[in-house]
Amino acid sequence: MAILDRLRERLTRSQSIVAADAGAAFLSWPMALLLADPATLAARPPAATAFEAGGFAVLAAVVLLAARVPRIAWRYVGPVDLARTVGAASAAALLFGLVLGAAGRLGGFTPLLPVLHALTVSALLAGARGAYRAAVQHGAAAGEAIPVLLAGAGDGADLFLRALARETRPRYRVVGLLTADGAQSGRQMHGVRVEGSVDDVPHALRKLARKGRRPELIVVTAREVAGPRLEHVLDAAEAAGVRVATMPRLTELRPAAREDAAPPLALQPVAIEDLLDRPQRPLDREAMARLVQGRRVLVTGAGGTIGAELARQIAALGPAELVLADNSEYALYAIDLELSETAPEVLRVALIADIRDRDRIFALFARHRPELVFHAAALKHVPIVEANPAEGILTNAVGTRHVADAARAHGALAMVLISTDKAVNPTSVMGATKRLAEMYCQALDLRARADGAGTRFATVRFGNVLGSTGSVVPLFRRQLERGGPLTVTHPDMRRYFMTVREAVGLVLAATVLRVKDEGLPEAARQGGIFVLDMGEPVKIVDLARRMIRLAGLRPDVDVAIRYTGLRPGEKLYEELFHDRETLVETGAPGLLMAAPRTADLALVARAMDEAGAAARAGREAAALSVLAALVPEFARPDEAGGSAPAAPPM
Repeated sequence: MAILDRLRERLTRSQSIVAADAGAAFLSWPMALLLADPATLAARPPAATAFEAGGFAVLAAVVLLAARVPRIAWRYVGPVDLARTVGAASAAALLFGLVLGAAGRLGGFTPLLPVLHALTVSALLAGARGAYRAAVQHGAAAGEAIPVLLAGAGDGADLFLRALARETRPRYRVVGLLTADGAQSGRQMHGVRVEGSVDDVPHALRKLARKGRRPELIVVTAREVAGPRLEHVLDAAEAAGVRVATMPRLTELRPAAREDAAPPLALQPVAIEDLLDRPQRPLDREAMARLVQGRRVLVTGAGGTIGAELARQIAALGPAELVLADNSEYALYAIDLELSETAPEVLRVALIADIRDRDRIFALFARHRPELVFHAAALKHVPIVEANPAEGILTNAVGTRHVADAARAHGALAMVLISTDKAVNPTSVMGATKRLAEMYCQALDLRARADGAGTRFATVRFGNVLGSTGSVVPLFRRQLERGGPLTVTHPDMRRYFMTVREAVGLVLAATVLRVKDEGLPEAARQGGIFVLDMGEPVKIVDLARRMIRLAGLRPDVDVAIRYTGLRPGEKLYEELFHDRETLVETGAPGLLMAAPRTADLALVARAMDEAGAAARAGREAAALSVLAALVPEFARPDEAGGSAPAAPPM
């Protein structure tokens, strides 16, 4: 019954539109005669004019139906729809004029009568549709729509306004625009005036308030409004009691094809990534595709934040086989399920494997023989590893050795070690074990270069990834959901941040450089470590304040910030380069290199054997002693009187 009712409703609506069009066509004929010659029209019998008008109404209805004009939704009518309407109406008028002329019924009128008739009927049909759309928009504007100020007057604002115009009952009413460059003040877009620049939001808000058009919401529609500029917008909005949101993705602003097909515009909250304002790096995706395409690839730690993003980007590059390894069943299931939906054409193998199990890792390599190995598996949470140092040594150092040895033994083209800024002047077991892993892979790469053959090893070092498991951003979000407070260890603590997509893209770019081994200075080839350009470090307390404000709340008023003190192994700041490491430009955007600070392969291997044996035997002190001997800069805060190094002047 519901289907029949819906069909009946559509038929009734279509019949009404056809009837309205026929009525407009009927009226157009006497109007055209009046415009052509009022005196001749007055001398004609009214019945003749009415008969002709009725005939044209039938003809026009048939032509319009053939052109599918009645199927155009009036409230969504646009230039293309109006052009189709005018074209069909004009064709009907000219055809009618030819018929009447052949019948000799146009005597006394100007030969231009068919043209006047085409203009008249087109004006009536197109005008009715345009007036209906304007009435709908005016009714929405005068209703409950939220007044909005758009921060950006470019393509994003144009798409937003077009999408808004196609909504049946728009939730938003745009009262003004702000340009990113301030050069278009006073101009208009879709009837909306440019009120100034995003750099002077307070002035624009005051001006709109004086005009009685004060916005309740600022919507960011330009990508240029990011970082400090976006923070300025947030400051001004907070002072004026105005909320801030961002425009949906462009794919969500597609035009509606039918009257009932326009989804409501759903704005998004400002993301913390937008405030970091990290520039888009121009990456050579073609070179990455040439590296990965048709090759067997292994990702360890594939269920983690970095490993999962590696798996996503590698899957998009067309590998012959993608082996996903992780010791967490659920994490492995999640990424495997995701790739089955997003990249079903890629041959995948999901394997539960612990990198500390040497036999399991060698068996995995023997069976799948990966040509490219991305080693992201590690224990990364500083306080947890500090409380479990033996596990950190066995996973981060010994486990890395297992993967590296297996890659070398089974002829892999290259292995990439995902390292961390905590490996520089480490004060934690986590950082020291990652530095030991770096040293081992550096030594193996030096051996491969000396032999002129064998697996190449690349180490990529970078800081924190926004939103990664166990990081500060998800912690702050959970604390905000509970109403606070947000906990920060120290008011001066700083960290480097970048998005996971950017970090992984640069990891793949570094892999290309290591495998090609071209264009790099000779010093950089001798075991050099790739370091991602992380930009400027961010104070964690500033990050907390930003997240509170993005939630529409006021720091220290609505949500408190509480300092908890440094945790075991933590430093106030992290470093990307050691004092003895020389910074080398790679020529690739976003990629630097630390070159070199290497150790003898036999020495590192022997130390790993000793530390691993002590860790397995539960002799943590002995294991840490070996670790400290091999990583002499390893200085734990508790061994230095409980203090952490002070942050450098910024």
